[in-house]
Amino acid sequence: MNLARLDLNLVVALRALLEERNVTRAGQRVGLSQPAMSAALARLRRHFDDELLARVGGHYELTALGQVLLDRTSTAYDVLERLFSSQAEFDPAKESREFKLVASDYAVSVFGAELARVVHEEAPGIRLRFAQTPTTVVEDTATLLSAVDGLLMPHGVISDFPATDLYDDRWVFVVSDDHPSVPDRLTRQDLADLPWVTYQRTYDAPAVRQLGMLGVEPRVEVSVDSFQLLPLLVAGTRRIAMVQARLARLLAPLAPVRVVEPPYEAVPLQEALWWHPVHTHDAAHIWLRETAARVGATLAPPHLSATRRRR
Repeated sequence: MNLARLDLNLVVALRALLEERNVTRAGQRVGLSQPAMSAALARLRRHFDDELLARVGGHYELTALGQVLLDRTSTAYDVLERLFSSQAEFDPAKESREFKLVASDYAVSVFGAELARVVHEEAPGIRLRFAQTPTTVVEDTATLLSAVDGLLMPHGVISDFPATDLYDDRWVFVVSDDHPSVPDRLTRQDLADLPWVTYQRTYDAPAVRQLGMLGVEPRVEVSVDSFQLLPLLVAGTRRIAMVQARLARLLAPLAPVRVVEPPYEAVPLQEALWWHPVHTHDAAHIWLRETAARVGATLAPPHLSATRRRR
């Protein structure tokens, strides 16, 4: 494929056509007349040797290839937009732009909120948009990072991309304040026998792998797509859940649970900001990374006394 022979404006037209599935609306969306958009569709059909949009009755539907291109075109558009918005200099006090960060609710709660506060004070024209970590983060990391400004993720889940460390944390367990069989401490047998509430993504994979190495197979009773909900799903039950100490401290007033230490030396958690190499030398992104690292360094240590009711 010779990219020099391609008209990159066709990426804009292709995205509009695939998302709108209507030539007239696609043209209006990108500021082209109906004849001009029809001509663009004809060029795209010749390039891909596919109809892309097939008329069914009185409307268009995507062909099989059109469906495949739908997500890829959106990603390509985001990459091009970020590429051509790169800057040699960046003044946060004067600039106006948005940074998109992918993060779990845990990372947004214990770090993102403070980052947003600092950005609000130092760069009033900068907007932050946090998006939930997708289930495909491990399988398709490159595609994800190419379309966003960064990913908040601890070490041990992904690799082979640049990252800057933000803060450390550690794993603890939470049990109901009135748990009948865990008065003061957990045992390894408790971990195997008691029902669990777990976070359903691979985000905590290092901790889960450690349990497997210890011969513990969690008996999962409930899984949820939110770290913040774990204490609420533990309260008033015999369940246990493994959560980050920083989050447990933050959520202490919300649920009648106790925090107990693991009955083993739990693998530590080092949170980092990961990004695609295309952003490495962009002045705006350098500012974002430096600000994130500075905010992470100001967070208090994740100390949390255990076996005490969290009120």
